[in-house]
Amino acid sequence: MFTAIRLRVLAMCFLTGLCFTPVKAEEPKLNWLPATAYAIPKETTNQGSGYFSIVAGKNGRLYIGTAKYGVGSYLVEFDPATKQMKIVVDTHKEIGTTATGFAAQSKIHTRNNVGASGKIYFATKQGYPEKDKNEKWEDYPGGYPMVYDPMTGKTRVYPIPVPHHGIISITPDESRGIAYISTCADKQPEDSHFMILNLEKGTYRDLMDCHHIFAFISIDHLGRAYHPILGGEIARFDPNTNELVRLKQTIDGQPPTKESNLALPTGHPINWDISPDGKTLYCLPMSTNQLYAYDLTAKGDTLPGRSLGTLVPGAKTVDCRAMCVGPTGEVCAAVTEGGRFEKEVPGMNLLHYIHYRPGSAGPRDLGPVSIKNPDFTEFVDKEGKPLPMHYGIVKLPDGTTTTKYVNLGCAQTSDGRIYSLGLVPYTLLQVEPQK
Repeated sequence: MFTAIRLRVLAMCFLTGLCFTPVKAEEPKLNWLPATAYAIPKETTNQGSGYFSIVAGKNGRLYIGTAKYGVGSYLVEFDPATKQMKIVVDTHKEIGTTATGFAAQSKIHTRNNVGASGKIYFATKQGYPEKDKNEKWEDYPGGYPMVYDPMTGKTRVYPIPVPHHGIISITPDESRGIAYISTCADKQPEDSHFMILNLEKGTYRDLMDCHHIFAFISIDHLGRAYHPILGGEIARFDPNTNELVRLKQTIDGQPPTKESNLALPTGHPINWDISPDGKTLYCLPMSTNQLYAYDLTAKGDTLPGRSLGTLVPGAKTVDCRAMCVGPTGEVCAAVTEGGRFEKEVPGMNLLHYIHYRPGSAGPRDLGPVSIKNPDFTEFVDKEGKPLPMHYGIVKLPDGTTTTKYVNLGCAQTSDGRIYSLGLVPYTLLQVEPQK
């Protein structure tokens, strides 16, 4: 915006015919959204990382999975009331294994879910084989579904559903005594088995191999379970009729476009979560600057979807691996925008929190996220040297502290607070309820 002085100079130039070099307009200042950062216990990770493993329990506490490559993985509980974190599940201890390297249960990568009982459902997944150690895909035995009961502190471990496959999704239907599982082989093409776990017997039923990467499973108001299929179809299993069908999908009455990333033949990570009434399935492809919703009450063999609007207006690129539907039906997402501050901080991904309230005009960008307590953890050792795996928190030229990398998990608690998971160091970010 030009100042009054600049406007007078422009007028003089125009009247006198003098040559004038326009002054470059200043870029508008960002409206930062302040977040409180909490360090996730550093002994639970060796690369400062985790995935989209976060959920709010019925007790108001958050349950977060970690990744410790070649060593094991942990489920961490965060109590917002006391602001304390503690390890509640050591996966290797519960399994009874001392495996290391690629044979270890290096990740909890599942989107954690909560049963009607308040129990926390999660599962383990493989890390990455190291070629210089001659590790092979077959060295990994397979992932274990687990159920943690916050009331008793006990964890039940279920058998490996598919040998050598990790588990990327577990969604319980305790009313029927089952949980739905999606496996991940981490191969190309991906193997992704849509399965049913009998929670009492610990047995499995394999419904089909959907070949979709990073699949989420959702259950609707009629108890039907949905799993994406490579290429754009959607598998739906009805436990009432024991029927498995393949549904087509449309967006605004038309087949999904290539740009939507909803039906690529090569696959694309797609965030799914369902409304509290089980009648609307929300969808956010990782690299698509758009939120979608499907009507689960529709009849027929086609699932009708609609566009709800843009996530980050004007963004050149976006990356979203963190989306959830909160207890009141609000959709929340942690989306990173590429390109902004790239010159100042190479590789910078600017974190935005996105909010959508059903019935509103569209998604609302709450703004880029800043960290209001930048000294939330130690970043240097006693000698003042930077700690390894602590370079994901950066200070921008204007003095703002924020995260550099994509956020990989999102949850909303009943009080309206929004949480996401930052990387390097592994960090929980808390934003206060939005009015």
